[in-house]
Amino acid sequence: MFRDRDDAGRQLARLLRPYEGQDAVVLGIPRGGVPVAHAVARELRAPLDIVAVRKLPIPFDPEAGFGAVSPEGAVVLNDDLVLRTRLAPDEVRAISADVAREVRRREREYRRGREALSVKDRPALVVDDGLASGYTMLAAIGSVLARGASKVAVAVPCASASALDLVMRRAGEVYCIVRSEEPVFAVASFYDAFPDLTDDEVRGHLDRAAAGD
Repeated sequence: MFRDRDDAGRQLARLLRPYEGQDAVVLGIPRGGVPVAHAVARELRAPLDIVAVRKLPIPFDPEAGFGAVSPEGAVVLNDDLVLRTRLAPDEVRAISADVAREVRRREREYRRGREALSVKDRPALVVDDGLASGYTMLAAIGSVLARGASKVAVAVPCASASALDLVMRRAGEVYCIVRSEEPVFAVASFYDAFPDLTDDEVRGHLDRAAAGD
């Protein structure tokens, strides 16, 4: 159990000590992954940025997702779930386009005009506050590899076993404190405090990290 996202990030940083001083870039997945990533970056004395991937919400159950979209517009689908939910191809395309627009908006809003940090030929630590299905993380990994990272290491405080297994097939390394074998998985259940974050709070984390805090 973690007190909050900052506590989770500090605990994760202990696992990631080998990356300290290795020119690594820490990338948080907005919104909830950013405070975790900020704590990791602070502990490792590494720069912080975002990888603004976002899940594709199921229309009748928007808390659940059937895939994700990367900042480059690449779509990663959970094909089995798409079939089970009977989403038509036109629906998938329309939802993907809407989410891609939101991803681009977040990148603009969160960075406040700052350029994205280069990950070319550098190790990238991709951080989220937990993995439920793993598809958002797959989109993040694809985005970071497309930008030329020398290695992608995924770091999360908690994850479902199925999501970890999925992500481990794509990432160079995966760091996770709590792996859950339970059939029902909720990231929030591993935190004492798990508030929704606002865009302003995400920007605040990035601003403080850029200022050296």
